[in-house]
Order: sequence, then C-alpha cells, then structure tokens
Amino acid sequence: MAVNNIQFTKIEIQIAKYLFKHFKYRYNARQLARILGINHSHANKLCNLLANKRLLVREEIGNSVFFSYEYDNKLAIKFMEYMLSLEEKEFPKWLSVLSHSLKKFKYGIEMGLVFGSAIKAGDFNDIDVLLMYDAEKSKDIKKIKDEIRKSELVEKPIRYIDVDEKDIFLNKENKVFYNILSENLIFYNPERYVAVVRKCRK
Repeated sequence: MAVNNIQFTKIEIQIAKYLFKHFKYRYNARQLARILGINHSHANKLCNLLANKRLLVREEIGNSVFFSYEYDNKLAIKFMEYMLSLEEKEFPKWLSVLSHSLKKFKYGIEMGLVFGSAIKAGDFNDIDVLLMYDAEKSKDIKKIKDEIRKSELVEKPIRYIDVDEKDIFLNKENKVFYNILSENLIFYNPERYVAVVRKCRK
C-alpha cells in the first residue's frame, strides 16, 4: 500500500465504521448510499477504494457486489481502534455533560457505550448506557451511578444496561442487543469493543 494511498475522507471513515459496527451483514453500495445519505455511484467508488486500501472485503454475489469490513487484517483492526478512540470527542453537543460524567466509570468498567435515541437527536426522554464489567465491581459501579444521579448535572434519566463479556456473547443473536452493539457511541475502551465485535462474528 503506497503511502500516498493512505488518506481517508470523512465519508470513507463513515463507511468503514458503519461496516465494522454492523458486523452481521454485508452491504452493497446502494444500501450504504441510502443509509448514509450519499450518492450511489460515489458510495460505490469509495467502497472500492476502501477495498483497495484493505479495509473492506469485496465479494461478488450474482450480479451484485457486497462489502464487509476486513476483520482479519491487523492494520485494518488498528485503524478501527484508532478511529473509534476519537468517538468520545465526537459526542453531540447535547451529550457533552453526560460525556464528562461518564468519565467517572473509567476505573471500574471494561467497556462503555451510549446508544438509543439520545445519540441521534437532542429531543430524547432518557439516555441509554451499556457498561461492561466484572460482577465483583458491582458495588463500585453502583456508587458511581449514585454520584452521577445526585450531582443532577445530567438532566435526563440514565438507563443502564450492565453486562459482563459472557452476557454479550450469549445475547449476540438477539436483535435488540445487536442494535446496541452496532448503533452506538463508545465512551470507554474502543480496543475492547473492537475485540468484542470480532469475537461476536465467530
């Protein structure tokens, strides 16, 4: 891969992240164009460029070409870990207070995601947060939840889903759970999230 090839536009990154997180399915350029609100031929060109950069796998099935993420390429995995590490800084402005409050969990959890309507638009009723941690940390985590609630800095109620890694693999076929894993913003430990997604594919 020539060095001058390794440049990524914002939309290329969007496509790569979308395909990585939606690990159960392959998508063609038309589907991606509709999902991401871009022109179909542009989406097709970018998917092929990403396949050339070895971030996507290109598969011809009948007359259609489908793309999925290149989960077996070490550099593609490092790239995704880095891109997802920036998500914490990309939280929408209406979640900036929440993002600051969630930093308190960093010493107790193994992975943290925000999902649901709160990440899509500012008019939401509550905030959905997934915390992955070992059961022995339950007391510490409860203390932090209480602290966040008592501070009243986050105006909307937070609904937590508490899991350990085993729960994720047991529920990976569950549609609701898959949506949580694929439609989210990561606030803690993107490397662990990447590892979890790769295991869920097996």
